[in-house]
Amino acid sequence: MDEELRSLTERLRQESRGSAAFDRLLATEDHDELAEVLTAPGQPLWARELAAFRLGLAGDRRAFESLVLLLNHRDPPRCASAAHALARLGDPRTARAAAALATNELRVAYALHPVRLLTDLRAPESVPALITTLERRLRPHDPHRRVALACVEGLGTLGDPRARRVLKEALAHPSLAEAAVRALARIPQQQDERKDERKDQQKEVT
Repeated sequence: MDEELRSLTERLRQESRGSAAFDRLLATEDHDELAEVLTAPGQPLWARELAAFRLGLAGDRRAFESLVLLLNHRDPPRCASAAHALARLGDPRTARAAAALATNELRVAYALHPVRLLTDLRAPESVPALITTLERRLRPHDPHRRVALACVEGLGTLGDPRARRVLKEALAHPSLAEAAVRALARIPQQQDERKDERKDQQKEVT
């Protein structure tokens, strides 16, 4: 069993109090039955989450809207499970949705998992969204350090030279400096930068 599915199963089993409906949704291989849970009125949140997660892992794009809503939920375990499923869904809308959530200042407290998802996706939207989000987190007294750190780590993983400037700015922040050093080390140097470094080294020698 997928490890994230195992974690989700244990959590939602408790939420459902081990109901027969939970066991049925966990066991069914009928994607139409799972999709119906997403649109039927009166369904509990645990049922919608389980159905969306299973459809996401199966690559059924009917789960997309529900998973995006869960990605921005106030409950971190739901966000983590949704990000895991969205990364495997294969829907071309995913990166754009994650970028919109990551850069939404009204929901920045819940941006951690959208940021991590953008890193996993390695989509064209990933680097610009992470740069924008990190720039905003470098403001004085910003409380969202976990989001900022995820951006720094993500930009290092993606290794895009466009991130060099904002990562250098992050060096001035003690809580981000160590991660920023590691991230910068993972970004390939451009030819002009290598020349400048050699010039600096020659000056030091002379």
